Amino acid sequence: MFVFNFKINGNKTAKILMGILCVIILIITVFICYRVIFNNFFKTNDTYLEGTTFELTTRNYTNVLQEVHYDIDTYVGQKIKFTGYVYRLYDFTDEQFVLARDMIVSSDFQTVVVGFLCHSEIASNFESGRWVEIEGTITKGYYYGDIPIIEIEKINVVDEPTDEYVYPPDDSFVTTSTVL
Repeated sequence: MFVFNFKINGNKTAKILMGILCVIILIITVFICYRVIFNNFFKTNDTYLEGTTFELTTRNYTNVLQEVHYDIDTYVGQKIKFTGYVYRLYDFTDEQFVLARDMIVSSDFQTVVVGFLCHSEIASNFESGRWVEIEGTITKGYYYGDIPIIEIEKINVVDEPTDEYVYPPDDSFVTTSTVL
């Protein structure tokens, strides 16, 4: 017959349990940090935007432009509709132009051209400065870096709007998913 006599050292047991608890907390912290940094844990799911065409206005134009440029991948496939004038640079192909607006940057009405690069087979039919309204889909392309490109599906000539200027994005602007 064997008799076992166990003596438990409370101090040593507490240290072992505390060590196990610290390892568990460390594992949970690493997992959460990984999800936040690499999997965009806090990113909203904008699946409700799919299949809907959103129209840009002078009020939300630059906020949307900024947000789409900052996070292209989220908006690829999004249908969009807006008005602007045809603006070309020397190195564009015949199928490219920027659908531009003039953004006021100072109180004395100094402006800069802002807009989305657009692609269409019939882009060469529209001369620079012509005001058009387009409907298209946001794609990801390359022009001196990754940028959003609007693949035009519909294009119509329109008159110059009365509110032709847009304003810089707000410092406190709301993300595009809620603006659109």
